Amino acid sequence: MTAFHTASRQHLLAECADLAETMRLHHSLEAAALPGVLELVPAARTVLIRFDPARTSAAALSDAIRSLDLTAGATEAERSVTLDVHYDGEDLAEVADLLSVSVAEVVARHQRARWQVAFSGFAPGFGYLAGDDPLFDVPRRGSPRTRVPVGAVALAGEFTGVYPRSSPGGWQLIGRTDATLWDLDRDPPALFVPGTVVTFRSAERETVVAGEPGAARSTGAAASAGEARGAEAAEDSAPSLTVVRPGLQLLPQDLGRPGFASLGVSAAGAADRTALRRANRLVGNAESAACLESFGGNVRLEVTGDGVAAVTGAEGTITVTAGGGTVHRPRTGEPFSLVDGDRLELGPAERGVRRYLALRGGIAVETALGSASSDTLGHLGPAALSAGDTVELHGPAAAPHLVDPDLGGGRRLPAPGETVELTLTLGPREDWFTEAGIETLLGQEWTVTHESDRVGLRLTGEVPLERARSGELPSEGAVTGALQVPPSGQPVLFGPDHPLTGGYPIIASVDDTDLAAQLAPGVRIRFRTATTDES
Repeated sequence: MTAFHTASRQHLLAECADLAETMRLHHSLEAAALPGVLELVPAARTVLIRFDPARTSAAALSDAIRSLDLTAGATEAERSVTLDVHYDGEDLAEVADLLSVSVAEVVARHQRARWQVAFSGFAPGFGYLAGDDPLFDVPRRGSPRTRVPVGAVALAGEFTGVYPRSSPGGWQLIGRTDATLWDLDRDPPALFVPGTVVTFRSAERETVVAGEPGAARSTGAAASAGEARGAEAAEDSAPSLTVVRPGLQLLPQDLGRPGFASLGVSAAGAADRTALRRANRLVGNAESAACLESFGGNVRLEVTGDGVAAVTGAEGTITVTAGGGTVHRPRTGEPFSLVDGDRLELGPAERGVRRYLALRGGIAVETALGSASSDTLGHLGPAALSAGDTVELHGPAAAPHLVDPDLGGGRRLPAPGETVELTLTLGPREDWFTEAGIETLLGQEWTVTHESDRVGLRLTGEVPLERARSGELPSEGAVTGALQVPPSGQPVLFGPDHPLTGGYPIIASVDDTDLAAQLAPGVRIRFRTATTDES
């Protein structure tokens, strides 16, 4: 029987008895297309359901799911993929010893097994493949590798996986393939889509055969960038910014790429979406236009062409120096003009940590899956900007709205040493903690540490959260704002580039993720649960 857990105000976690039931539930939910359901994230024993609270509720969804026929969608034609593998992995002999069989039998049974992509995660294009041979239950390595090569075929637990890019990893390596697991010019970009049946065979030639080959995408990153450059070249004087000093981190960001979680792709996007939307409205852009997100400030840019700009988010000085030496200091949250030859500087962030620079028309950078957002964990989208980089601008013609000169003041952000109150929603795994652990979460102050970035904020408290259960969960979906608790008992507050799945229990989720994204190291946090009216 399916159990249900609250994961946030707009997420419901459906928990199944085993992997097979989870896969059936995922198929059925896809086929049912329940009203208000926006996205499904299948995992080992759960399906995370993102829904629109204006169209449905967790209670209504739970009732609808209980009445689903779990065989729905299972009769559809299955997508199939065949991969050629060189069985020469570093851990192949050790895996054979662990399973008490010969190397030849490991290879033969790996090829005979029916593998199916159960879910995605870890990195774009990485699929967790479940097999039908009970032999394959392989422990992870005691010490993870700092670098696993791209194309490595590996085993962990009941799953097989193929690394789509070079990354750290603790899976046991049994071989390698030359298949391209992730390609933005393919539709879908991921070779391993949940439900895909995968067959492995010994490599005799460097080919990949897919049952449903993807057509070339006409809107891939390269095509989008080429179209953008071509459009700008057609203008008489394309405005641009040249980075002289990027500060700690300067990223292109928009509202992200939601809807691709089943392919292992995080929504990413601006960490403080309220600030990005406000900056765009101040200069007449659509709220979704791409801006520059600065972490920490200390940014210097040289301006080519004329335009209108605005800075929102964290407080700090803004300085515009004209070619003749005249200095102008606009305020945060007000639009201001830029003229060819100006130098624009964003001083250090004083309250908050992230500032958003919007320019009328938006910035013109390469896109991935329709978004200009830079995903720092998934390495998707444009890279962080460095000194010497030039960012072209679309220009005023691309701004569809009138400039709003006064949107009112932004909220007061806390400085290091000050305390902020954040409202949270308990779940989905609050039952993994003792009553004392819940009281500690809500009763003591937590401090943001320096080990914090767009992936998450590491928090520290005098008393760690006490768990009622030991061990880890089977990997399951996580949301932005989730408070995941590792064995140390010191929680991590997930940001926009967080991993899509994880095995540490999530005790609660923070409701105001925009405010959380502006908390500097040294800020203290008190958590409280939402009242009935707030919920």
